[in-house]
Amino acid sequence: MQRGNLTIWSFFFLEGFSQYPELEIVLFVLSLVMYLITLVGNSTLILITVLDSRLQTPMYLFLGNLSFMDICYTSASIPTLLVNLLSSQKTIVFSGCAVQMYLSLAMGSTECVLLAVMAYDRYVAICNPLRYPIVMNRQVCVQMATVSWVTGSLTALLETGLALRTPLCRNLIDHFTCEILAVLKLACTSSLLMDTIVLVVSVLLLPIPMLFFCISYIFILSTILRISSAEGRNKAFSTCGAHLTVVSLYYGAALSMYLKPSSSGSQEIDKIISLLYGVLTPMLNPIIYSLRNKEVKDAVKKVLGKISLCNFTVVIKRGTQNDCLWMVHWVQDRISFMYHCVPVLSTRSGTRKTSSAYFL
Repeated sequence: MQRGNLTIWSFFFLEGFSQYPELEIVLFVLSLVMYLITLVGNSTLILITVLDSRLQTPMYLFLGNLSFMDICYTSASIPTLLVNLLSSQKTIVFSGCAVQMYLSLAMGSTECVLLAVMAYDRYVAICNPLRYPIVMNRQVCVQMATVSWVTGSLTALLETGLALRTPLCRNLIDHFTCEILAVLKLACTSSLLMDTIVLVVSVLLLPIPMLFFCISYIFILSTILRISSAEGRNKAFSTCGAHLTVVSLYYGAALSMYLKPSSSGSQEIDKIISLLYGVLTPMLNPIIYSLRNKEVKDAVKKVLGKISLCNFTVVIKRGTQNDCLWMVHWVQDRISFMYHCVPVLSTRSGTRKTSSAYFL
């Protein structure tokens, strides 16, 4: 459809991995399994941070935001990928492509900023534990989370709006989603404004937050080295190593996508990289950051125990729900503390003691 100088397509073809039909079933199974793990892991983390008052700390407030982000991010692209892997007609309507592009950019950009915020939170908790309640109070936590969401949402809106107004000469996207760089390759002519905006946004949201993250963890590691207990040091290094591995995978994959010369690399490699930071990292985040944590494991057992006992009571009573009213009040009581930031710190005899749930 033509409108002046603007070419608007009512739908797009997604080439995806159609050149490798023998791999599509394998990719379908792997993507489905990772997507389900992502949904279960991140949903579990959000649920227990709401239901357990012990997890109403800044760290879990940020982790709850990260989990919600990962659910939205994967849900924007993976269902389409799964359908197209089994379908011979790999298409997506224009409006669906626009929504998918915006959500992917918004969630990805927000996560870049939020990871740096979380690193700063851990820096304050570990390197300056006595000042932690003052520095990371409830108002500061909410402001940091809000800045992350606003930054990601606005930059994504700018990029998506300009990309969708770019005249496109073809409607065959050589990707499995409406990824912005793949869509811009369909442009009839190159746009200096669009290329500049993508470059500036990528620099602001990728290397700068990554540098901030690395600096924070350098101070964290230097503090860990002063831990007298060898067992404590080994456990802390193990946890830090897991954090750095997952974050490096995310930032590294995104950097190789958005800050490389447009003429270098193949589109097939870009698709694999997109799977790495678009599917694998959201699956690993709740496992690395939370589900390996003793506090989270105890909270999961507690919630499951309460729910199981309530269901057992309902079955025994055959419809009598009065015995489960305590469960309702218990849930309501924890929801009221959802955004209350209470740090886990302790001192004994005037000696400073570092406490971080990441290293339990």
